[in-house]
Amino acid sequence: MMDCNDSNALLSGEQLIYAITIPLSTSIILANLVIILGIAWNRQLHNTPNYFFLSLLVADLCTGVALPFIPLMGLHRELSFSSCLVAHVFPNFLFLAFLLNLVMVHYERYICIVDPLHYNNLWMHRSFPLALLVVWAPPLLYASLPAFGWNNWTGPDWNGCCESSQNTTLLPNCLTNKTTCCSYRRVFPNAFIYLEVYGLVLPAILTIAGMTGRVLWITRGQLKDICRLHRSVERGGQASDQEQKLNLRYTRCVVAVSLTFLACWVPYLIYMHVCIAFLISDAKWNSTPHIVLSCTGIGSMAVVPLVLGLANRQYTEPAFKLLQKLRDRWWRRTRASEEAAV
Repeated sequence: MMDCNDSNALLSGEQLIYAITIPLSTSIILANLVIILGIAWNRQLHNTPNYFFLSLLVADLCTGVALPFIPLMGLHRELSFSSCLVAHVFPNFLFLAFLLNLVMVHYERYICIVDPLHYNNLWMHRSFPLALLVVWAPPLLYASLPAFGWNNWTGPDWNGCCESSQNTTLLPNCLTNKTTCCSYRRVFPNAFIYLEVYGLVLPAILTIAGMTGRVLWITRGQLKDICRLHRSVERGGQASDQEQKLNLRYTRCVVAVSLTFLACWVPYLIYMHVCIAFLISDAKWNSTPHIVLSCTGIGSMAVVPLVLGLANRQYTEPAFKLLQKLRDRWWRRTRASEEAAV
């Protein structure tokens, strides 16, 4: 971890973070806007399940905006008390809100498959504003705890940060502007980090994985029932072409879910546990691997809603129609200019 007085290392770390996160953040923002506009333009999608998904897309959009600032938490920067809190509390709130919205969307679709008879009577369908409050208010309250005193701001290293600085260009600014060395260790206590990781984040990820696995298991059982009925109608002992197509479709679904989990969740889980390991050991690490791991881990997790949205043709149909119109117009202009030249 770099010190506040190492301005060259701080500048190179920020440049690396922006080089990785800006393209990824731009892609996440644009993709979310495409899906959001697709839901907004299609009136048939104006229902409660899609409103939950729309809330998830808004949270993912905000996470994409805050993506370049999340890895900056690992850097030591000269900031005031209020600026340091905002730089850490606000991205953490957006991340937790995104995660809770993702759990809510998975739970809503899980109930739709597991218990379809009681699906329309869910409490979140009957009181949608309350459901939105549940997925947005608790993350805000928990992320704001450091602003209410649960922080290490008064720790022994705060006052000594400026005094121990060997960089004479930073020392006057630190003294006159009342800035100090800002890092996540001094905003988030160890207990706060452990509670968030093992009490909120990891249980949420395991809940999503459990619901997804349960849905695949139920789908497999329904597929066996369909194949059994099909064989009884056909009165044949061998699998027909229709059964093979159903099995192939289910296999593709399992592969898609597995690859999505490996590509989107595993990098973030690795990043999370590496951070916890270094936090426990209180050891210093090389900033470049940490920055790359944090950017890829957080960015891959933010891709999950995009995979769910882009896989639904109803969400992307308006964008495809618009692109097709633009392509046809460009093609007509090109042919008209070629004919005029001839």
